[in-house]
Amino acid sequence: MPKLSKRRAANDAITPTDPVSPEEAVPTLRRFKKAKFDETVNVVVHLGIDPKQADQALRGSIAMPHGIGKSVRVACFCGADKIEAAKEAGAVEAGSDELVAKIEGGWMDFDVAVASPDMMRVVSKLGKVLGPKGLMPSPKAGTVAADVVSAVREYSAGKQEYRSDAGGNVHAVVGKLSFPDDHLVANLKHFLATIERIRPSAAKGLYMKKCVIHSTMGPAVPVTA
Repeated sequence: MPKLSKRRAANDAITPTDPVSPEEAVPTLRRFKKAKFDETVNVVVHLGIDPKQADQALRGSIAMPHGIGKSVRVACFCGADKIEAAKEAGAVEAGSDELVAKIEGGWMDFDVAVASPDMMRVVSKLGKVLGPKGLMPSPKAGTVAADVVSAVREYSAGKQEYRSDAGGNVHAVVGKLSFPDDHLVANLKHFLATIERIRPSAAKGLYMKKCVIHSTMGPAVPVTA
């Protein structure tokens, strides 16, 4: 049997075997041996859904009450009258046909693309470019919005998209390890409340089967959902 590293052995001795409350889980993360950088804190929840069924698959966007400690590069597809406001709100680039041409030319220095509804006829030209990268604006994800300037502001501040994967899991970032405990707890509770609120009516039985949080380099801590 391979010998456990000192770090792994020390972490295993701290990790709770049974789910604990968010108020207990967050401080536990700080007791693990830390990396030399400010680690991201992630949450994963395993749901009792059938993601193959369209009426049970989850997809949306969420803005944490205390942010996630990361700025996001946003490209905005909008009319000429909103270009300046979109850039002031945080967009790294904004426009319509000229932005399409820039992306077709190879520019991809952005993490999220948002669009006003009237711009989707323009954005549709980029389906084969943005689609495979998961960057195509979508009403379901909240990246197609009538108030596109507000959408830019929210995504620039860390609003993130989530979706259930093939195993029925949903992942999200709840902040950085350097955040105060109460901020991480509030973000975690906000995420869990959001997932509970959007429970599909077709989902039967136990909904939140398992929830864990973990830092970038740390082990998972089970959380009561």
